[in-house]
Amino acid sequence: MDSVVKVFCVHTEPNFSLPWQRKRQYSSSSSGFVINGKRVLTNAHSVEHYTQVKLKKRGSDTKYLATVLAIGTECDIALLTVEDDEFWEGVSPVDFGDLPALQDAVTVVGYPIGGDTISVTSGVVSRIEILSYVYGSIELLGLQIDAAINSGNSGGPAFNDRGICVGIAFQSLKNEDVENIGYVIPTPVIAHFIQDFEKNGTYTGFPNLGIEWQKMENPDLRLSMGMKPDQKGVLVRRIDPTSPQSKVLKPSDIILSFDEFDIANDGTVPFRHGERIGFSYLVSQKYTGDSAEIKVLRDSRTLKITVSLETQRRLIPAHIKGRPPHIISLLDSFLQQFLFRISVPSMERIMAMKLQSSCWTSSYMRCGNH
Repeated sequence: MDSVVKVFCVHTEPNFSLPWQRKRQYSSSSSGFVINGKRVLTNAHSVEHYTQVKLKKRGSDTKYLATVLAIGTECDIALLTVEDDEFWEGVSPVDFGDLPALQDAVTVVGYPIGGDTISVTSGVVSRIEILSYVYGSIELLGLQIDAAINSGNSGGPAFNDRGICVGIAFQSLKNEDVENIGYVIPTPVIAHFIQDFEKNGTYTGFPNLGIEWQKMENPDLRLSMGMKPDQKGVLVRRIDPTSPQSKVLKPSDIILSFDEFDIANDGTVPFRHGERIGFSYLVSQKYTGDSAEIKVLRDSRTLKITVSLETQRRLIPAHIKGRPPHIISLLDSFLQQFLFRISVPSMERIMAMKLQSSCWTSSYMRCGNH
């Protein structure tokens, strides 16, 4: 447990209505843990819009200034380091294990609200499936556990009964009809994040196909699309126009397999013994720039297509990732260029339009962040 640290962060959110200034600062605390290479893992939302990040070890009264190396918004993981060598004295990195099985015991360690000392909660793995990552607004592999995950537990490790780390606590389900439902980022997602950073020197993200698809469980639908009785797959409903797949895939294509893994009519592929999982898991295991072979059924003909995998290209980004909020910079440039031609009354009308435009942009971005 000495590898588990408390994370203190000062946040300063951007002001999209007034992009030349920021909102009032606020502070938060969360959890993290030491890994090899003198690095610390925590959640991305724990250091969102960070101004200053400090770490405190168990049993210490000293807060050490930390540097943020990478933030993975999709997977909700952040990588930190501390330059002060004193911080690393007497601290051992955690060891990562394989994906746990159902009903395996897990222990979540961290610094949740309700006290200042370290907290330990125990439970079992209840479910392993593709989950919706609230912060990243995408779906990745996740673990559902029945151990309590409260505010402040975010970023803390989840250990198995042998003391091996099997994931990172990151979110929980809050509803009056449920209790003690927490979610953990599993080691395959963590390994992808770390290897991506080590390979590229920065975080490039999790690729996706950029499509909307439909299940083909209806036999009449399969017959109308020209599928043979032994063929299974999913129907492409829509393709993101900013995705590289828009050049090779077409609506009404039926994806039969991904990298030789046959896709069932419900969109799942074999996972482990007796388990199936959504085929998006296969896509998320790839890295940005990788290629994959997709078998599709188009006009009753089977085709093999090689696709290049990229991260989702949003026209309006869900996160600015530390970039300045230049939401109305184009209008600013317009005003600067034509300022000398505009009379005072006209200028006042344009500024009023600008404020209305910026307010609309601000509300739109907030919707994208939720």
